[in-house]
Amino acid sequence: MELRLDKESLAVYKALASETRLNILTLLAEHPRTISELATALSLSKAVLSRHMAILDEVGLIGYDRHAPDGDSRKKVYSLKVDRADIVFPRKVYLPYKKTVYNVGLGYFSDVRVQPTCGLADKNEVIGKFDDPRTFASNERIHASLLWLSDGYVEYRIPNLLAEGQTAQMLEVSLELSSEYPVSSNAWPSDITFTVNGVEVGTWTCPGNFSDVRGKLTPSWWNAKYSQYGLLKYLRVNRDDTGIDGVKLSDANIDDLALEDSPFITLRIGIKPDAINPGGLTIFGKDFGNYSQDITISLYYTESH
Repeated sequence: MELRLDKESLAVYKALASETRLNILTLLAEHPRTISELATALSLSKAVLSRHMAILDEVGLIGYDRHAPDGDSRKKVYSLKVDRADIVFPRKVYLPYKKTVYNVGLGYFSDVRVQPTCGLADKNEVIGKFDDPRTFASNERIHASLLWLSDGYVEYRIPNLLAEGQTAQMLEVSLELSSEYPVSSNAWPSDITFTVNGVEVGTWTCPGNFSDVRGKLTPSWWNAKYSQYGLLKYLRVNRDDTGIDGVKLSDANIDDLALEDSPFITLRIGIKPDAINPGGLTIFGKDFGNYSQDITISLYYTESH
């Protein structure tokens, strides 16, 4: 679950602002339980407990089914619906630089190597067939707003808009990412590696492939049991090093990319053959997930006078 500093997330914060409800979540993290079992464990009446359960259920933190171990279909068995919650704080980079911005559609890759599970989808339907690498060579791929692969990489080449007399100071890549798991698994780590102009700038471990709640932009036709959203990440290569969301990944810096010597910027996103967590990757475009964007590449620069 992804939370922000907005009114939509406020209900979740309020639901968590209770020691009793935190105790309920702790017990459900151990294993599913009925109301009676929870009431006994917490020394609460069923009436009081039901009010707390209703609050947690309303914000999507818990759910229930009617498959009690004793076979009594009248009993509700409650369980957790999420296994993590990330708070996304607004961020803005204030720098004394000028910048150029280039937005790259997911399907406009220049090179690709994929292994099933894999596929592409646009806002209306799946492109081609599930788990068919040939889909990535189809003309329809340019309309993709969702891309997934369990192994391999996608590579994008964009024009380098630096002009004579301009010096690159920082390269920023913004995109919504998750790992890739058949159907979905909220706990499925994947080591996703970024390479720019042939230089491996860093590897970030994505914690999972998320379907605990529906993506805000994910089309209604997309099955709720599949990947719903990713995490919005900011990869930044500056004069000192490379980091993601302010956390250092490597010592690779902007000079290593030799941007002044190349008419193009090449970005590769993929899973290395020797990855410790080879959990694949999913990229969410402007019509899927929680953020209305494709891959955004920003180049910050200074000008000589």
